[in-house]
Amino acid sequence: MKIRIFVIVCLLSAFTNAQKNTLAPSKPVTDEYFGIKIVDDYRNLEDLENPNTTNWMKSQTDYTNSVLNLIPKRNYYVDKRLEFDKRQGYSVSDLKITDNNKYFYLKKKGDEKVAKLYYREGFQGREVLLYDPANYRSSEVNHDFVINYISPSWDGNKIAVSMAEKGVELSDLIIIDVKKNQIYPEFIANTAPATLDGVKWLDDNNGFFYVALSTTDSKSKDFYRNTKTVLYRIGTDPKKAIDVFSAKNNPDLNISEDQFPMILGSDIKAQYYKGMLVDFQSYRKTFIISKKDLLAGKKNWKPFSESSDKAKNLSFWNDKVLFQSSFNSSFNKLCWTNITNPNFKNAEILVPEKKDEIIKSYRITKDGIYYTTTKNGVEAKLYLYKDGKDNLIQLPYPSGNIDLESKGEKFSDIWITCSGWANDEQRFKYNINTNTFNPENLAPIGEYPEFKDIVVEEIEIKARDGEEIPISLIYNKNIKKNGKNPLLIDSYGSYGISTNPFFARTYLLWVNQGGMVAVAHVRGGGEKGEKWRLGGYKETKSNTWRDLIDCTEFLIKEKYTSKDKVAIWGASAGGITVGRAMTERPDLFKVVIGEVGSLNMLRDEATINSQPKEFGSVKDPKEFKALLEMDAYHHIKKGIKYPATFITGGMNDQRVAVWEPVKFAAKLMADNSSDNPILLQIDFKGGHSGNVPIAQRYANLGDMFTFALWQLGHPDYQPKENAKK
Repeated sequence: MKIRIFVIVCLLSAFTNAQKNTLAPSKPVTDEYFGIKIVDDYRNLEDLENPNTTNWMKSQTDYTNSVLNLIPKRNYYVDKRLEFDKRQGYSVSDLKITDNNKYFYLKKKGDEKVAKLYYREGFQGREVLLYDPANYRSSEVNHDFVINYISPSWDGNKIAVSMAEKGVELSDLIIIDVKKNQIYPEFIANTAPATLDGVKWLDDNNGFFYVALSTTDSKSKDFYRNTKTVLYRIGTDPKKAIDVFSAKNNPDLNISEDQFPMILGSDIKAQYYKGMLVDFQSYRKTFIISKKDLLAGKKNWKPFSESSDKAKNLSFWNDKVLFQSSFNSSFNKLCWTNITNPNFKNAEILVPEKKDEIIKSYRITKDGIYYTTTKNGVEAKLYLYKDGKDNLIQLPYPSGNIDLESKGEKFSDIWITCSGWANDEQRFKYNINTNTFNPENLAPIGEYPEFKDIVVEEIEIKARDGEEIPISLIYNKNIKKNGKNPLLIDSYGSYGISTNPFFARTYLLWVNQGGMVAVAHVRGGGEKGEKWRLGGYKETKSNTWRDLIDCTEFLIKEKYTSKDKVAIWGASAGGITVGRAMTERPDLFKVVIGEVGSLNMLRDEATINSQPKEFGSVKDPKEFKALLEMDAYHHIKKGIKYPATFITGGMNDQRVAVWEPVKFAAKLMADNSSDNPILLQIDFKGGHSGNVPIAQRYANLGDMFTFALWQLGHPDYQPKENAKK
């Protein structure tokens, strides 16, 4: 045993020494903000055209893979996930149902790399393969495409399909004639419907609206700026699509360059189109225009709601507009007001604010308004508002999350999909006459006997300022509180986004390896409404990572785990959360995983997808200080012993510039005084985690957890003793 430990210690020292000898090139730049000088040691790494930068990224990625290859169970996660896929047989996603009962969906068989497009006439109809993405540009080599968005026309005779190349958010939009199973010769290149709210079909089914980018240069600072909504008619030249909603076309609407002018989905019976200025805020300014006027080329958009009205999810219903309101409300309520003369602040309340419950979504049907609520983002309920009465509907089983589907106000059809952390999602059709739920799953429900002893516990812990922070705990029912459990804590906390329960096979596999998982619902998310979001926003952003710290300390105090058994994981804006928790309390965590993380927020405005309205601007003195405070890169200090760290990035990432995690890794490697490994893994063909074949996604997750279990001391994940330097 002593010899084995000695070999592993020598191996780790070899890793560390090898990395110390290949530090990133550094060319410091000094910036001054409001009299404060900030030295950026690795500004040069932002130049991705410089071969010194890309060569260092490649060498670090090669080094990371060489280290991971020494770990015996590196492929455990990808193999198990692919095994689960085969066991289930096939999976279905992105279901769309037209008013005339045509079903369109993506289906991936267990042994397939990517999903294909299918349709059927009704739930019991014969399944028809519409399109295989392998056929797209099949004559070209080294091109792998996935379908990342579908949208059928109202009558289901046509469908728009977004074809995205591996790792890239830009896609080609093709249109398929469903009856003939043929692709129209015209296609729209360089779009992003999966990101920019899809396509909205015209009532005549012969065209649609979509958001067009101002440039196709994905590296340009203007990539997400000055976008416009255009009208495209099937069979015409896509380059001649008509601008109908933009700063240029509608100068009187005062649309700023960083806002996305979008036309929202509208029922075919509605007389108006809704326009919204999307800017990643919870409440946005909206406009309306008569459908006839817009299609006639008129530009007479009228102001409808202001962001100060705190109204969202607006739906036209006869002469009313139904919406969720947070005006003068801690959570929210369901209201309506007149379309032609709206008063959102003093609207009629249909469903008052509920204690501890947030209205998450609603659907209008022939029988009334179905709506869902959530408590702390993890406990879901279903209601029906009908004839002035609010009725709670008993679910088929307790659920952490509910999704609603319907066909519109002319139909009774309503479907719910229930899911939770430890149970696979199931889809049901509700029968209002018999008050029953009938299963209508398009894919088989997998059997997972290996997870039978896993339980979920929802708790709240008191943060340092007295706020109650929800935590979802997932663990084996036979767990012992002895401080020895490998704990993975996942957290996010931005944009008011809630981390809702889903069937998390990856979490469950971690538990089956002898660990436990905690999802920390930190401030900045939406679990407790708008106040929760604002509690981790700009100047209050420090609450986000301090909530994570407080959650970790609680779980250690309660002996679920101990300091040398804790791994924290944050992706995208969750990089702020884990990066600052790590730099503020490097002693508290054993492992940190930053997946495509926002780790250099002081430079956020230099990126393609900067979000000053969410995080702040360096042009404002207060917001500059907030950005500096949330910048993990600038909080790395020389000589501090930091945890083992695994950092990932995507070369085609258009949401978080790849140089943010790269700079963070470079500075951490140079300044860290511990022997803990710091690994950087760049996907040179990938982007922001999505638009890749499923096996690649599984492998990426597997590498993160392999690293974590290695560093947490799991015996099955220790490097081979006979490994060579």
